[in-house]
Amino acid sequence: MYLELHLLQNFAPSNLNRDDTGSPKECVFGGVSRARISSQCLKRSIRQSAEFRRVLAGHEAVRTRRLIVEVAERLSGKRPAPESVTKVIAEVYKEAGLERPEQRGAASKGQGGADSAEAQAAPEEKDNTKLLLFMDARGIDEAVAVFRARWEALGDKAQREAAIVELGNSLVGSARVPDVALFGRMIEMDNKTPFGRLQLGVEGATQVAHAISTHQVTGDEDFYTAVDDLLHGETGAGMMGTVFYNSACYYRYANVDHDQLTKNLGGDRELAARTAEAFVRGAIKAIPTGKQTSMAAQNPPSLVMAVVRDDGLWSLANAFERPVRPTEAGGVVEPSIVALDGQWGKLSGMYGVGGIRGVWLVEAEDARLEQLGGNRVASVDELIARVRDTLRVGVVA
Repeated sequence: MYLELHLLQNFAPSNLNRDDTGSPKECVFGGVSRARISSQCLKRSIRQSAEFRRVLAGHEAVRTRRLIVEVAERLSGKRPAPESVTKVIAEVYKEAGLERPEQRGAASKGQGGADSAEAQAAPEEKDNTKLLLFMDARGIDEAVAVFRARWEALGDKAQREAAIVELGNSLVGSARVPDVALFGRMIEMDNKTPFGRLQLGVEGATQVAHAISTHQVTGDEDFYTAVDDLLHGETGAGMMGTVFYNSACYYRYANVDHDQLTKNLGGDRELAARTAEAFVRGAIKAIPTGKQTSMAAQNPPSLVMAVVRDDGLWSLANAFERPVRPTEAGGVVEPSIVALDGQWGKLSGMYGVGGIRGVWLVEAEDARLEQLGGNRVASVDELIARVRDTLRVGVVA
């Protein structure tokens, strides 16, 4: 069983997700340039949203390369931890297969010498793991407990191997947390090592598309100056620069494989239902943080549509393959809603609606909907309640 989420969200001038040049991300779709927000940006915005955290309080996760450092600091009670403590912990993890990189300063001399940026960064990074671990936040405390209980005996091979087994079991269990269950965890290790023989990877239960504008977008730029307040009798700016921005109505699409989500959470149906609710609430509330201090584009979605189905996922992005144009009165939100409605009608007519358990829609424009008008609900809370109840009833024992 799958949950689909479709949103239309119109942002005022902003630079929510920029590329390496500082410009808002873009792409070509339907032969014209579109504004784009990456799926990675959206997923992080969902995870960091207050609604997502509120619904899943007590089930927090972290992404970090500082596992060794954090365990050492919590174990020793000092920041930074003594090198002697960090070294022992790093050696145990290395033996388990979770290696830390060699000090980057030595490796970088052949590619720029000791003055390179990597060499200068080495002292801060040398105890980081090669992998960015995604895990239950409580897993760090479990690792600290393992080292504390066996610290005096780690010189003994059998005790060290027993500690590695316990640490591995903790890492396996650390995947049964909503963030990891939703978004997955990719860990590649040598399968000849203790950790490499464990099933540490997780197949994520959700897919999140890049958000794209429903219409053609051309970026713009804002030239600004900053005045030096202590300049007296002189002209000129203390600083000047350029900020890039655009304005767009985005189509956002995501889906959740609820059966996979339940499996990833160890069969905990109640937590799976809470996680699905948190995902929907988080997705609706998620707004990227890029340049918000300068532009404050705090614009919630104008349309939220949820679908629960047995199979046959549908992205409605092709509703906008032909870019939407403003109406005579102006605006692209209402014609975007109408185009989405039309695409749903086309796909429903072509493939049928068998296996669809429910469709619910709430929108702020009161647009004329020929296909989805009968699926309107009064509020986002009612939409979420319908989704939650349908998923709970639909779980197969």
